[in-house]
Amino acid sequence: MTLVVDIQRESAEPAPDDEDLSRAVAAALAGRRDQAELCLRLVDEAESAALNHRYRGRSGPTNVLSFPCDAGLPDCHLLGDLVICAPLVAREARAQDKAVADHWAHLTIHGVLHLLGYDHVEDADADIMENEERAVLAGLGIADPYALPADTDTMSQ
Repeated sequence: MTLVVDIQRESAEPAPDDEDLSRAVAAALAGRRDQAELCLRLVDEAESAALNHRYRGRSGPTNVLSFPCDAGLPDCHLLGDLVICAPLVAREARAQDKAVADHWAHLTIHGVLHLLGYDHVEDADADIMENEERAVLAGLGIADPYALPADTDTMSQ
C-alpha cells in the first residue's frame, strides 16, 4: 500500500505519534484502497467548533470531521481531510472509561471510513459502518467501542 498522511498538529493536547495515527489510517484502508493520500489535522476546540459551525451548521466542537475529496479524476488517490479535536478525544475517552490511544484509533478509523463514503445517517448504514469499525479495530487488538460496559450491580443482587 502506498499511503501518504500529512499530519498537522494544531493543538497542545497530547496525541498519538505519527506512526500510530498512520497505522490506524492504514488499517481502515486495508482491503479498500491500494493508494491513498489524506491530511489529518489535530485541532483545539475553538477550531473544531468553527469548522463544525461553518460546514455542519452545528454549535460547539465535535470529535471528528471528514471532508472527502471529490476531484473527479479517475486515478486520483487524494481521499480528503480529517479534522480531529484532540481535547475532546481525551475528554470522551476519560468519560467513557476507554484507553485514550484506543479512542484515537477508533475516531481516526471512523473518519477514514467517512472519507471512503460510509455514513451513519440511517440505522442500516450505521450498522454497516459500526461493523466495519469493529472489524478494523479488532485487527489492531482494540475492543469493540460500541459494547456496553458490564453492569456490575446486577451481579451482586
